[in-house]
Amino acid sequence: MKAAWYRRNGPAQDVLEVGELPTPMPDPGEVRVLMHTSGVNPSDVKSRLKRPLNAELIVPHSDGAGVIDAVGEGVPPERIGQRVWLWNAQWQRPMGTACEQVALPAGQAVPLPEGIGFDEAACFGIPALTALQAVHLAGPLQGTTVLVTGAGNAVGHFVTQLAVLQGAQVIGTAGSTARQQHARDAGAAHVIDYRNEAVADRLAELTNGQGVDVVIDMDFSSTAALLPHRILRPHGQLVCYGSNQPGEVTVDFRTLLFNSLRLTFFIVYELLPADRARATTQLDGLLRAGTLRHTVAQTFALDDIAAAHEAVETGSAVGNVVIRLQD
Repeated sequence: MKAAWYRRNGPAQDVLEVGELPTPMPDPGEVRVLMHTSGVNPSDVKSRLKRPLNAELIVPHSDGAGVIDAVGEGVPPERIGQRVWLWNAQWQRPMGTACEQVALPAGQAVPLPEGIGFDEAACFGIPALTALQAVHLAGPLQGTTVLVTGAGNAVGHFVTQLAVLQGAQVIGTAGSTARQQHARDAGAAHVIDYRNEAVADRLAELTNGQGVDVVIDMDFSSTAALLPHRILRPHGQLVCYGSNQPGEVTVDFRTLLFNSLRLTFFIVYELLPADRARATTQLDGLLRAGTLRHTVAQTFALDDIAAAHEAVETGSAVGNVVIRLQD
């Protein structure tokens, strides 16, 4: 089968290769999926750049969508031919979705509702499930004011939609003009240009100095420094799913203590089974109702996987980046 992989960390053009690998066969409890699309996420870029390899080669990407074409022992044969989207395909294992066929546990291949394309379905495993879990941990949000950092990014775009659906007023942060508009299109009432505006000062204006009720945060390394400036009102909550600087982050203890603030962190790869089941069920309902808007910014052929990674790495794509593996 045709696949892409890397054998060492480094720049996309230097380390990503495309060629032939053996076609996998599903083990007991697994399905094999004929991949139509593979989603490229920021975590895939970070892994390729600096996460130590756990195998001789890594076929990247955890997200994707396709059709089950074989099943292992113990999996109902009726699943063959089923359209599915995938999660955690490359989490703690070397074989991801940047290939024509992938075998993985049957539970990681989720039935895809009719009417949802493979391009959009390649965006569910990380962006959509992250957003659903973040909003769940932050909720209920009816009548609240929510700051969504990175509201013009893939996860933030879903978070903004979900929070607005719950009846929240969303204030987003975004850098480029295109991402600011993307956040507004998702329902953000206000968008702060964090590159040219003082976020804390602008939030004070928008909330009459009270701060927001909830922060749903993609970059704790930046947001932690804003907490002493009362961006979050007393007894408020910050839910965080990422940080641009993953090492030590300084947090002002007095701010947390004297304002009774709650900090909640999670990583989408390690959701508890009950949380993942809830999120996938909720996503299925939203998809069937046609409630969520999905944005595929760019599509690439597998031969152009390095360019796809660069589009994510540079932030030039407003929306999700997808690799198409079938015509």
